[in-house]
Amino acid sequence: MTMDQNRPSPLEALRIPQFRSLVIGRFIFIMGLRMMSTLVGWWIYNLTNAPLAIGIVGLSEFIPAVSLALYAGHIIDISEKRKMMLTGVGLYATAALLLLSLSVSHEKAHMNPHWVAATIYIIIFGTGVVRSFTGPIFNVMLAQVVPKEKLQNAITWNTGVFLSASITGHAMGGFLIAGLGNSGTLVVIVLLVSLAFVILTSLKKIQPLNERGEKKTWDSVKEGLAFVFKTKELLGAVSLDLFAVLFGGATALIPVYARDILKVGARGFGFLNGASDMGAVCIVILLTVFPFRKKQGRKLLLAVAGFGTCIIIFGISKVFWLSFAVLLLSGVLDGISVVTRGTIMQLKTPDHMRGRVLSVNSMFINSSNELGQFESGIAARILGVVPSVVFGGCMTLLVVVTTWFKAPSLRRMEY
Repeated sequence: MTMDQNRPSPLEALRIPQFRSLVIGRFIFIMGLRMMSTLVGWWIYNLTNAPLAIGIVGLSEFIPAVSLALYAGHIIDISEKRKMMLTGVGLYATAALLLLSLSVSHEKAHMNPHWVAATIYIIIFGTGVVRSFTGPIFNVMLAQVVPKEKLQNAITWNTGVFLSASITGHAMGGFLIAGLGNSGTLVVIVLLVSLAFVILTSLKKIQPLNERGEKKTWDSVKEGLAFVFKTKELLGAVSLDLFAVLFGGATALIPVYARDILKVGARGFGFLNGASDMGAVCIVILLTVFPFRKKQGRKLLLAVAGFGTCIIIFGISKVFWLSFAVLLLSGVLDGISVVTRGTIMQLKTPDHMRGRVLSVNSMFINSSNELGQFESGIAARILGVVPSVVFGGCMTLLVVVTTWFKAPSLRRMEY
């Protein structure tokens, strides 16, 4: 009885009004972005009929996001956070409007598909620039609107909200494409991102803890990098997730599986695209009520190993429901990884360095999704679609085995 009374409430972070506004706005924003990425992958593949073209979408966003990530971290640490976040969300709305204009023009004028694809790449390059600044800002703000003693609960809720938005966005993207076409789907995306902007305006200003000009830009960037590399648990978690996402990025080829291998069309594409996030949000809900109390590092490694195994099974499956099931399970395991790594990141990082450290995390983790998408496209071109996915899953298992022996501090990590 005493233990139950001492256990923190699973809803404690949600009692903070600023946190509620942040996660509601983020939910709607991420839902719109996931619908956009779903649409772009499907659109590009149908324009070009080439898996490599999907990979080039990832590369288009990866290059600016990684190139600017460290500088973005420095700017985040010395800037007012709310204004920067709203600027980024507004620029994403502009990108969605440009895609909408392109889609309408393509439908009316029957433009050259290769010209349309090239324009999409340019717009996605622009979103990569924006994302280098916007990606870390939500997590930086999270740590500054929630007291430290409630941070683990807030991180779990934040992760659950992110994954729920991903599920909804991916799945609705497929259904909306089937029902409304590209232009109709983009109208919905513009409305969602605009609504997120309005909700996020209710947040209070968060002034920087570092004064502008306190350090030279390069010295500030080096300080963030040095912190990550000397904090072994943090470095191990980031590296593990980097390579797992890089090699296990089978989801980039879901348009190919949906249309050509499983033959389930846009509706089946929506289900497959949302399966991983659906599994992730289920485990995050469970972890909100029953968080890991010990051996978190070991559980992180085992979860990533299971993720790699799921990717191998997905690669060789020719049955829709088996493919859906293993993607669902891969999401459960990925959710464990995301929550554990996110908690390590927030608890180990001092407030005045959050922008720089989370930008390093963004550079290695978030951008690895796009690089993994490009790697999947290249591997599919060289090896074929199915062998490339199986290869990625095998490489993920190899990364886990290497990390198990090379990063014992991560394996023994508890918080």
